Amino acid sequence: MSTDNKVLDKGGAVREGEELDAKAVSEWLRSQGVDVVGEPTVTQFSGGASNWTYRLQYEGDDKNQDLILRRPPKGTKAKSAHDMVREYTVQKALKNAYPYVPEMIALCTDESVIGADFYVMERMEGIIPRANLPKGVDLDPEQIRQLCTNVLDALVELHQIDYTAHPDLVDLGRGDGYCARQISGWDKRYIKAKTPNVPSFALVRQWLKKHTPADSKTCIIHNDWRFDNVILDANEPTKVIGVLDWEMATLGDPLMDLGSALAYWIEEDDNIVMQQFRRQPTHLEGMMTRDEVVAYYLEKSGLQIDNWTFYEVFGLFRLSGIIQQIYYRYYHKQTTNPAFKNAWLAIHVMHAKCLKLIAQYEGEALFNTHVQPYLEDRGVDAATIEKLPDPVQKVVKGILPKGYFAKPSDSAEV
Repeated sequence: MSTDNKVLDKGGAVREGEELDAKAVSEWLRSQGVDVVGEPTVTQFSGGASNWTYRLQYEGDDKNQDLILRRPPKGTKAKSAHDMVREYTVQKALKNAYPYVPEMIALCTDESVIGADFYVMERMEGIIPRANLPKGVDLDPEQIRQLCTNVLDALVELHQIDYTAHPDLVDLGRGDGYCARQISGWDKRYIKAKTPNVPSFALVRQWLKKHTPADSKTCIIHNDWRFDNVILDANEPTKVIGVLDWEMATLGDPLMDLGSALAYWIEEDDNIVMQQFRRQPTHLEGMMTRDEVVAYYLEKSGLQIDNWTFYEVFGLFRLSGIIQQIYYRYYHKQTTNPAFKNAWLAIHVMHAKCLKLIAQYEGEALFNTHVQPYLEDRGVDAATIEKLPDPVQKVVKGILPKGYFAKPSDSAEV
């Protein structure tokens, strides 16, 4: 299948305030033995909430003339959140074991060059499937299924790498107890970022703590596995040729990686609010459902689980935390980006989904006796839900367990 050049991911204009000193970068690259020709055409890829990503297109013909530069946002204080050295080292070490990692070119820790650490890697030409497939990429349901399978196979392949055979990867994590650390960490991050118009997730957080399992195993996990972080072959759009955005990669539990990935997995029949926040083409005919993804992954990986609900609820809570951290900045007028304005609505819907999943696990009758003490949880009580926009209110009420607003029980133990 041949694909039009227009569908390739190329980047766009550099955003105001995020300009790159291309001349300084070029001089530094040459000092590192990278023989770039002339001065590059600089474009920038979408996003910007995390690390900034630029394309440097030089005048020569070989692969070292078409490069990608990654750097942290300006004003970053916590290097641990935007650690260029770690991100570069992880990918360089993984390249020999995992063919989907881009080739690393050079790492700069001299902040005098552009004001921050940065690294440069090869550009992998291909298609990045975002909320919708690009116009010109026409796949039938059978091909969509194959694309889905190939993306999941790439995840399984990552989780099966023997990291102990790679010295630079052995110290990537913090040892056993990954699941417990994640629950504790996201509990604190969500509380810190909470605003008055969102639920506290009190019951969800308590339930996750009680049901935290031991790690199923320890392996390399990506921690941000989504379709818009993979690159597809331009001539065979069902084939994965690259995986991007390794900034959160670590050693951890593969089922936590899968649970986090499925939080983004919006199906065709999911509610209208979640559809508005969809960022990958998992709604297309031929895509696996979330249940099918779990079954397929377990079959391919050989792992067994007693309580998948824990991982699914964790994924939704973690994503709520990520979105809330972004919305917190908008709420407190630290950013005026209009894309963040209605993010709080998604928090309500994901909270309701968490409650419904817990209800299905615990049994509705038992669950209802435990939910009632949390009716005073701001953003969850009936009065607050009545203030939500009509479509969101309808969605939330449709997800919440039956009897959610019944007379409170005396029991508060979960």
